[in-house]
Amino acid sequence: MSAGRFIKRFLPRGLFGRSLIIIVAPILLLQGILAYIFFERELEITTRSLARDVAADVALLVALEDSSPALERDGVRQLTAQQLRYKVIFHDGAKVVPPATPSGMTTIDRALSEVLAQQIAPGRHFATGRVGDDFDIRVETKDGALEVVVPRERVTVVAPDVFIALMMGFSLLLIGVAVAFQRNQIRPIEKLARAAESFGKGRAVPDFKPYGATEVRRAAQAFITMRERIERHVAQRTEMLAGVSHDLKTPLTRMKLALAMMPSDSALAPELAALAADLDEMEHMLDDYLAFARGEGGEDSVSTDLASLVRDTASGVARTKPGGPARLTVAAPDEALLSVKPAALKRCLTNLIDNAFKHGRQVAVTLTCGVRWAEIAVEDDGPGIPEGRREEAFRPFHRLDEGRNLQKGGSGLGLAIARDIARAHGGDIVLDGSVLGGLKATIRLPV
Repeated sequence: MSAGRFIKRFLPRGLFGRSLIIIVAPILLLQGILAYIFFERELEITTRSLARDVAADVALLVALEDSSPALERDGVRQLTAQQLRYKVIFHDGAKVVPPATPSGMTTIDRALSEVLAQQIAPGRHFATGRVGDDFDIRVETKDGALEVVVPRERVTVVAPDVFIALMMGFSLLLIGVAVAFQRNQIRPIEKLARAAESFGKGRAVPDFKPYGATEVRRAAQAFITMRERIERHVAQRTEMLAGVSHDLKTPLTRMKLALAMMPSDSALAPELAALAADLDEMEHMLDDYLAFARGEGGEDSVSTDLASLVRDTASGVARTKPGGPARLTVAAPDEALLSVKPAALKRCLTNLIDNAFKHGRQVAVTLTCGVRWAEIAVEDDGPGIPEGRREEAFRPFHRLDEGRNLQKGGSGLGLAIARDIARAHGGDIVLDGSVLGGLKATIRLPV
């Protein structure tokens, strides 16, 4: 696995998270660079400059201690304490032992020691330490040791942690502003995605309006235009086919009426019966053609108990079949609410169950609901369809010549209409082998 793919596994998948990284990452990088420059360069330069002044003061005090008479030294120390705010203590006869190992010294201690070594005469022992937050400097004189306690603010900046706190505080403030601003920019995109998803599931989105950035508005307006064009196309197709259906049904009705008025005991009775059956089949085919072209597009999605719909539809189809109730098994939860087009979904399910009864002795209908999908499986113990020809069965007006023919005696639109309805809900229908030995048709609907 390449480094790029490995990193992508840990990156957020959403646009909000990725855009936030684009904003936050430069801020954190900038803060890291500033902290490095401050602590490793500017802080050390400032500390060495201040330490140099302190070392010069200490060197001067040591020189005065060595050159001044004993009676004047106390006055010099008191003056130093008043003017420089140092605490000066003389240890008569004391010796200074330099630390053997300067390990553990901070940057400030190290800078002060190095500067003192440069300012004080070679060969003179000195040591540095801490008294609380202040610095303790001990230097040998001609007759003792001079101890100088220097306040921290005279050697280094008073509180670098304040700088860190301010830097982090402003960073958090900027990140908070970026999060709020980015959330407002992402919200229109999320709303557009939800509207497109709802429209893809066949659900109405009447309250969707474009807002946000110019590019998002353009995308939203393009979606609205596309939606209106699709809806207009479906409405025009439905109206046209409804008119064609009416025009074709009128002569069919006249022919059926003429056949009904003819004497039933004539010598042409068998031919008349066959002609009446042909007219009924033509009318049924015409209804199938219209339903396929319309795609049940005029129905609105409503919250429906899918479990009740499955049980009622299966029982209704079974009652029309010889021995149907005994041949049917239905498994469904007590309740499963889902936003669907109930009449269209009932027609879809009816087609699948009717096909199962035509080609099998036993039929099983199962409803399962998951987090993302609800699945309705219709299984039978019939001859089934070879795996290589299952997709072929969905082709409109197509009938399988070998094995199982799902459109036997029909218009060749049963499965095509069923899949059209399922896809209008944002789902699909897939065919597979059944544990009963026949075909398994599964309707997948998004939750």
